[in-house]
Amino acid sequence: MKPSRTTTTAAPRFVTGSTLRHVLVMASTGAVGLVAVFAVDLLGLFYISRLGEQPVAAAVGFAGAVGFFQIAVAIGMSIGLGAVVSRAIGAGDRAAARRLGASGLALMVLVMVLIAMATVAALHPLLNWLGATGETHRLAARYLVIVVPSVPLLAAGMGLSALLRSVGDARRAMNVTLFAAVTTAALDPLLIFAMGLGLDGAAIGALVSRVVLVGLAWHGAARRHRLVGRIEPGALLADARQVMAVAAPAVLTNLATPVGSAWVTQAIAAFGPAAIAGQATIERLSPVAFGIVYALSGAVGPIMAQNMGAGRPDRVRAVLRDSMAVVVGAVLLAWAALWACQDLVVTAFSAAGETAALIRLFCTWLAGGFLFTGALFVANAAFNNLGRPLLSTLFNWGRATLGTIPFVMLGSAHGPGGVLVAQVAAAALFGSAAALVAFRVVGRLGSRPGAAGTEGIELSPAGSGTPAVAALSAQPGGKLEEAPDAAMAPGRLGT
Repeated sequence: MKPSRTTTTAAPRFVTGSTLRHVLVMASTGAVGLVAVFAVDLLGLFYISRLGEQPVAAAVGFAGAVGFFQIAVAIGMSIGLGAVVSRAIGAGDRAAARRLGASGLALMVLVMVLIAMATVAALHPLLNWLGATGETHRLAARYLVIVVPSVPLLAAGMGLSALLRSVGDARRAMNVTLFAAVTTAALDPLLIFAMGLGLDGAAIGALVSRVVLVGLAWHGAARRHRLVGRIEPGALLADARQVMAVAAPAVLTNLATPVGSAWVTQAIAAFGPAAIAGQATIERLSPVAFGIVYALSGAVGPIMAQNMGAGRPDRVRAVLRDSMAVVVGAVLLAWAALWACQDLVVTAFSAAGETAALIRLFCTWLAGGFLFTGALFVANAAFNNLGRPLLSTLFNWGRATLGTIPFVMLGSAHGPGGVLVAQVAAAALFGSAAALVAFRVVGRLGSRPGAAGTEGIELSPAGSGTPAVAALSAQPGGKLEEAPDAAMAPGRLGT
């Protein structure tokens, strides 16, 4: 009988070595997977644009706005799961990590089943509110009826990928999303063109890719790394509280983005299907061009969380600085590429009139606004993993409400381009403020190794028996008291 090749004993990966290297490796591998997924999404829009029916392309935009809400919740839940598991791993408590992994996944699936049911029940009112009418409304609803029931599968796949990142297996987390994207890329032309299914074919392709995502992620997280233990009914409620302590604010934070996006979609819908088609193209082009920026929020979290669990605030500060530097470099390179290739993009998507004008506006000027969006993403990761999740909620909802509604109202007087300019202006204001606050929060963690200043952070239930965890016991007033020597010793991971 061959021995198991599972990874059961390994030191926390991120508590030693170059923080910049950790950030680059985690962000770049995460970006490969994300870019693959979003590139396939963009490719699907390309195929649909080749059908030559503008209502179909507009329907994809409306369906994306509805799906954005569901994905935002799933991302927030995966952030909470990844944060608590990463802290347990950083503290050397593998048993707690496995238990939390199982409880957190069960919670994610349950929440997303309820959300999928609610979405189907409220589908037509949602599309009406967004401004979808006539044939565009009918096509968007048909697409969503096929895709929405698979949302719990997507959530499970995202949660399992978060577990892979929490243990530092960036390559396998990348491959999971990469192979799921390849599945969609292979199926889309077959279903859309060869079988003549059109928009329905794109929906079926998305459904199959989510099944592949869950299968591969389960093999990596549960079989290879044994990060999913048995659900313990007696600990389920306490585990759920730990996950939701981070996940609930993270979900609220992430919901701010689709809410703001919905306001933008509603404003642009007033200018007709051509404007909606332009916005849909931009929303699918952005993650491909700025994949490393999108990946940073999920990539930086485990690095910060492991170092907090190990009592290394000096390394947490270095991670924040390095992440902001990566944002600047990545955005400038992508912006230059978009500016140079804008004619190719317009031609590839058969864009004309208002659609082409919006794409050119984005490639020439508005793409630079991702400097501030990236800063907000990194700040969110810091807040969520350092016991300040309400700060990320505050900044994101501020941008989605005060930074979107009045800005969009002013910008809409200048056409759909004015709406997009207003959106970037809001990102600049709130992204800059969030970055400044993040540096202040990280700067107050402590000036020496072991002085983490971990207010509001709960690593695992008291009495776990692990030195680093026992050293971080809850104190009156919601603060944690740290024993420097124990916190400095991450220990070995058990089974």
